[in-house]
Amino acid sequence: MGLWDVLPDSERQQWTLDPFVSVGPLRFGITSDEASAALGGVPATERERDTRWDVACHTYSPLGLKLYFAAGCLRGVSLDARRGPQVHVDETALVGQVPSELEQWLFDRAESREAFTELFYLPAAQAGSLTLGVVFCVQRAGDHLLTRPVILAAEAMNDVYHYLPKEAWAIF
Repeated sequence: MGLWDVLPDSERQQWTLDPFVSVGPLRFGITSDEASAALGGVPATERERDTRWDVACHTYSPLGLKLYFAAGCLRGVSLDARRGPQVHVDETALVGQVPSELEQWLFDRAESREAFTELFYLPAAQAGSLTLGVVFCVQRAGDHLLTRPVILAAEAMNDVYHYLPKEAWAIF
């Protein structure tokens, strides 16, 4: 696989998002050992600790995932736009999509909800959904940008931007 190649959906693991409960086999609140077991025993390829935020980031490069843990519990999942699992919610694919199309999808969702309860933006203009616990960050694929969702636990919705280290929101 080349540097900028994007896996087609047919070659990705297919996951479902249950907002604030789970994404694919990963349930919010599980430990890093339980997460590795849920991922088929695959070990993290890299482990970093952000002492300022007291968050551990475990990278699973072959799976296209970064998992964020605090106080020993899973609190965030970042999916690689080019090779991570495809995540579906409401029959919509979230990973590796055109950012403006998913932003329009969020606008359409917001139309059917109480005002100011659905859509929010982080400082770098990443759109997010308060009801899904998702922030649509972006990632380069050659000359294109694709969605790299960061999926969060319920307690993040009080202060999404400060829930994970700022590296979680960066463009890759």
